[in-house]
Amino acid sequence: MAQEFIIKSDAIEDKINQLLPSQGGFQAGVDFSASTMVIPIIDLTETATGSSLREDLQKSFSHTSITPFNVSNTTTTIINTTGYFRVFGTLSGTFAGGTTLTPRIQFDDGATDKIVFAQQGGVGYNAYFSTNYDFIVFLKAGESLEIVSPATLLLFKGCTRQIADISGNLVNPT
Repeated sequence: MAQEFIIKSDAIEDKINQLLPSQGGFQAGVDFSASTMVIPIIDLTETATGSSLREDLQKSFSHTSITPFNVSNTTTTIINTTGYFRVFGTLSGTFAGGTTLTPRIQFDDGATDKIVFAQQGGVGYNAYFSTNYDFIVFLKAGESLEIVSPATLLLFKGCTRQIADISGNLVNPT
């Protein structure tokens, strides 16, 4: 005989409301329960959260869902909207001359910069290099993501792809 348990958890209730918005969550006087009986489970998470795509397919690239960039010898803002973004590409070039240069990708909130990715080159370094990068960033209101290329011979090529809005709702490719 199966045993029944009553579960009172705000965390579980909040997660059910988030994952199953069409069900309206719990209603007053309704308890969430558990049982020792073995019951098969069917995962409807993707459909219940409003997506009909698997997460790996949702993150795919399309002609209109990526924003390419090509930055050399300047500072360029590549993202200035809120949400979660994948940033990927290659930094390539040659450090030449008598100064130390730091090509980088950085957060900017209008007051301070925080480096996310950087390549350090020393004085007199003349070898060609190529470095790949691929990471996900989260931008709040008032923040932007910038690329700083301090010389013509330092080239950032890549793309950005928004993967979720500021609330974490996945953005499907278009």
